[in-house]
Amino acid sequence: MAALAGCGLIYEYLLSHYAARVLGAVESTIFTMIGLMIVSMGFGSFAAKKIQDAHTAFAWLEICIAFLGLGAIFIIALAFSFANLLPAIIAETYRLSPDLQPEGGVAKSIYDFVSLFPYIIGTLLGFLIGMEIPLIARIRQHNHDKQLLHNTGTIYGADYIGAGIGAAIWVIFMLNMPITAAAATTASINVIAGLSFYFRYQKHIRYPNLYFFSQLLLIALTFAVFAYGSQWSNQLENTLYKDSVIFSKQTKYQRFTITKRIMDPAQDAVFTFFINGRTQFSSSDEIIYHEMLVHPAMLASANHDNILIIGGGDGLALREVLKWNPKKVTLIDLDEEIVTFFSKPYYDSKSEKFINTPLIKLNKNAFSDPRVNLVYGDAFIEIDQLLKNEILFNSIIVDLPDPNHPDLNKLYSKRFYEKLSHLLSGDGAIVVQSTSPYHAKNAFLSIGKTVKAAGFLHVNQYHQNVPSFGEWGWTIATRNGLPPITRLKNSNTIPIKTNWLTLEISLAAFHFPQNYFATLNSIQVNRLGSHQLYQYHQTAWEKQQGIYQIEP
Repeated sequence: MAALAGCGLIYEYLLSHYAARVLGAVESTIFTMIGLMIVSMGFGSFAAKKIQDAHTAFAWLEICIAFLGLGAIFIIALAFSFANLLPAIIAETYRLSPDLQPEGGVAKSIYDFVSLFPYIIGTLLGFLIGMEIPLIARIRQHNHDKQLLHNTGTIYGADYIGAGIGAAIWVIFMLNMPITAAAATTASINVIAGLSFYFRYQKHIRYPNLYFFSQLLLIALTFAVFAYGSQWSNQLENTLYKDSVIFSKQTKYQRFTITKRIMDPAQDAVFTFFINGRTQFSSSDEIIYHEMLVHPAMLASANHDNILIIGGGDGLALREVLKWNPKKVTLIDLDEEIVTFFSKPYYDSKSEKFINTPLIKLNKNAFSDPRVNLVYGDAFIEIDQLLKNEILFNSIIVDLPDPNHPDLNKLYSKRFYEKLSHLLSGDGAIVVQSTSPYHAKNAFLSIGKTVKAAGFLHVNQYHQNVPSFGEWGWTIATRNGLPPITRLKNSNTIPIKTNWLTLEISLAAFHFPQNYFATLNSIQVNRLGSHQLYQYHQTAWEKQQGIYQIEP
């Protein structure tokens, strides 16, 4: 029971983890999946009372759980692959232009239905898992004539302890494993449990020969998934991206993917970097984003000797900072594996190539510069050490992913910006990546208002169109002296070589449509623990996905 309880909890985490990857709304998806599986386990417990032959039912139950747990990832991936390919199939059948691929009607209905697949499978798997405890209790009482009081206490005690061990195994080991290997490993425990039960209670199991043959097939399938599942999964996952996936990896903190598109053999390929399915940059237009992020803040700072970058594990913001010839740059990033991928050659044995060479070339091998000091860890904690050492920075570049997860929300909080204000020199400037002012207006405004509430004297916001993202925004602030926009106006030119940005473009970016800031008074400051910004961002994302409803 302890072993099976551990498997049950791992299945919950595994399905929640994968569903969040394909559906996108990380937090709500995880909580919904776990809640559905727990409720389904309750219904499964009730349903177990209707079963007459507990021995046979439990034996076949383990086969069903192992098979569904093993195949859940592939069932979901196949469904999403079909839904993503269907518009292209329809367009090709009717010889439609690629820009006229159907997005509504039947295609949308099928995609909406497929979006429920992770929850359907989670509900079914939870239902089966819920049947285990009642069946084991009945078998135990039948075989050993245990009193109900001792029977229940022993089984539930084992269940709780086993679930705790399963949670520890997931966090310590399986988070870093390919998700298909984690599924195969977990399913193998169900297989072992089923076989052990078969050899012990064979005379109580109906159709024993068929059962044993089914177990042999399941063992073969489990080994195949463990050995080749990651390759199969990656091939299916390729259909979720417009371009060819050349690399994908699950780190301790997130899953990152690199895609490649060749538009013209005579030109460089286009590489796109995703974290948890969300675009972080495209090599075709990242120069717009990173020059807009870095250079206005550097231009607004009186000195450029000591620079702090928070996030930016791809090295592209660092590349732009190094153009200002600083004496030292400190970069804090949570995920060492991502920084390593963008700083050291990665050899792919299958293609027999160093697959990340173009990406290291893109950031101009910035991480190899001796002036760069890398710090790995949670920036919210790591900057405390900088404060303790009383280090001041001339410019601070905050290049973090959007606040689409509660863990990221704290890095956009008033408390975090207050810490940063004590790290910024009096004549320096700070800039914060601030999501889309068009698609997530309330989140954008909240970031600016939170920076202001953190004690910065002057706060300006600006925006620019980045084709891969759409309209994007940044927040720039100073502690003393003139506002950032005034400092830029007082500059005659950008004193370093840029590839896209001009001073005129920088100044124009501070202009917004009429009445854009009219709702600012109703926007809340994002305080530590409030998750206000996360809620603004989540609501905006739901509107974009068409799942946001307004009550009549």
